[in-house]
Amino acid sequence: MGNFFIFMHKQGEMNHFKTISYLKQGNKKQQEAYRILTKYGVWEKLTDFSPLLAGTIPIAIDIDNSDLDIICCFNDVAVFTATLKKEFSDYKGFTIREAEDIDPNYKTVVCNFIFDDFEIEIFGQNRKSEEQNAYRHMLIEYQILEKEGEQFRQQIIALKKEGYKTEPAFAKLLELRGNPYYALLNYSL
Repeated sequence: MGNFFIFMHKQGEMNHFKTISYLKQGNKKQQEAYRILTKYGVWEKLTDFSPLLAGTIPIAIDIDNSDLDIICCFNDVAVFTATLKKEFSDYKGFTIREAEDIDPNYKTVVCNFIFDDFEIEIFGQNRKSEEQNAYRHMLIEYQILEKEGEQFRQQIIALKKEGYKTEPAFAKLLELRGNPYYALLNYSL
């Protein structure tokens, strides 16, 4: 097992993903992510929206062009959008949009920009951060990686380098049928 997984296992339950402090002891990319997020005060700026880091960097299956995915929860889309514009619109590549095509049951806002060399995506919905699919996918993927080990992790990374998105890469290796995003949410260990 890689050092990342040994460290994460020692942390106990998956509550360690509810903060970003675990990144300080992670691999080089995780440490750099922590530096960027703290340098720019991202958690403080988003504290009213229950931010969580999701995606590939927290579970060490990122590739060179992986971004930092920050999941947020909002009650008022206008307040959330105004906050994102106020705090991040001056950064390179800033875009913001309401994404009606992602999930018709929830309002969704997607914001992208760049801090130093890190691409950032803030994804907000009007539902709890812990209940959003990106965060749930990451927790399931983490459990699978813990169970399957380092060789499986390397196979996921190899598929991602070939152009696979994360969930389809897991679905391929686990031989899941149907829509990989839904299949992974229903996967049982």
